[in-house]
Amino acid sequence: MIIQAVVVGLIIGALGRLVVPGKQHLSIWLTVLLGIVAAFVGGWLASLLSLHLLLVLIVQIVVAAALVYLADGLYARRG
Repeated sequence: MIIQAVVVGLIIGALGRLVVPGKQHLSIWLTVLLGIVAAFVGGWLASLLSLHLLLVLIVQIVVAAALVYLADGLYARRG
């Protein structure tokens, strides 16, 4: 279960990074963590809306992109 969450998080996080334009300042571990969070939050939101499997993936990617954008903004301000 944990390995599956990491793999899904890696994929969702990578897709979220691809959606956000420009260079991100995030480490791969933070990307995976944000992807895992996005997979859970996006899946929860999609289940509330009773969406189909493809739409669940789209919601998860949108959540991941938003998290990557917000986290990158925080990292950019520090550096």
